[in-house]
Amino acid sequence: MDFPETGRTIEIQSYKHNGTLHRIWEETLILQGTSKEIIGANDRILVHEADGRTWRTREPAICYFHKDKWFNMIGMIRTDGIYFYCNIGTPFVWDEEALKYIDYDLDIKVAPDMSYHILDKDEFELHKETMGYPPELEEKVTVGLEELQNWIYQRRGPFQPQFVEKWYERFLFFR
Repeated sequence: MDFPETGRTIEIQSYKHNGTLHRIWEETLILQGTSKEIIGANDRILVHEADGRTWRTREPAICYFHKDKWFNMIGMIRTDGIYFYCNIGTPFVWDEEALKYIDYDLDIKVAPDMSYHILDKDEFELHKETMGYPPELEEKVTVGLEELQNWIYQRRGPFQPQFVEKWYERFLFFR
């Protein structure tokens, strides 16, 4: 598998377990693409929802995807600090059309002080029933959620001090 080159603008697509398109983020600039991880950045980009709605992100963001992890993160740069929105989902796939993953409903919202809240447990339970998530998938989602919480606690990956700031500086270089 090839990976998107540094400086290339790509689309990010998330799907649901049943194969339906969930959300598309336009124009994410690749800051680093390797066999293990993809780091991208965007600012006030258009997002398309499955129901036809569109909206723009409100601030610059650094996106992090890992090929072996059942989660991804978006570090949003706001005036009062870095906030993270983390999705529990499959490891990414890159197919030259877009970076893609399956979203499994659960999310973690992280504040600048690294306190966090797990979101959408009810949505996960509903989709587990309606889409028939198999037990082995539920196990992967649970392990991904626990690993993500450990990364937050240990300040690993994008949660490291200065990680988002460093990649944002690189983003500004490309602009």
